Amino acid sequence: MREDNNSSNKKSPTPFSQTFFHGTKADLHMSDFIEVGFNSNFGQRKNAKYIFLTATLDAAIWGAELAVGEGRERIYLVEPVGAIEDDPDLTDRKFPGNPTKSYRSTSPFKVVGEITIWQGHPPEQVKAMKDGLARLKEQGIDSLND
Repeated sequence: MREDNNSSNKKSPTPFSQTFFHGTKADLHMSDFIEVGFNSNFGQRKNAKYIFLTATLDAAIWGAELAVGEGRERIYLVEPVGAIEDDPDLTDRKFPGNPTKSYRSTSPFKVVGEITIWQGHPPEQVKAMKDGLARLKEQGIDSLND
C-alpha cells in the first residue's frame, strides 16, 4: 500500500482557529489594539485591569448593548495577542463551565474585522439587564475584574 503525500490529503490551516468577538461602543479600526488601562464599562468604572472577549456572538452583543458611552454599538472580530482566561464574573458566579465562552486578558487584542449586521436583544430585555446591574451596584456587589 502506497502512502500519498500530496497536498490534497493534508488539511490546510484556516485563518481562525477560534473566532473571538469584542462588544463595545468604541470606534476602532482594523489593526487597532484593544488594551487594558482605559475606564471599564462595568463595576466601579476604574482603569480596567483586564479586557474581555467572547467566542459567542450573543455575549458580544450584550457587551455592546451594556457598554457605556454615546457611540453606536459595535462588535469587532479580535485576535488575542497573549494568554486568555475564563472571566470569573460569568464562569464562577453565573454560568459554571463557561457556556458563554467569555474570557479576559491583560494582553492586547488586535482588531481584525467588524460584524456590521447583527440583531440586538429586545429593548425590554436590555433594560432588565441594566436594571439588574444597577441593583447589584447599589448592593455593593462589584465585579471580580476591578
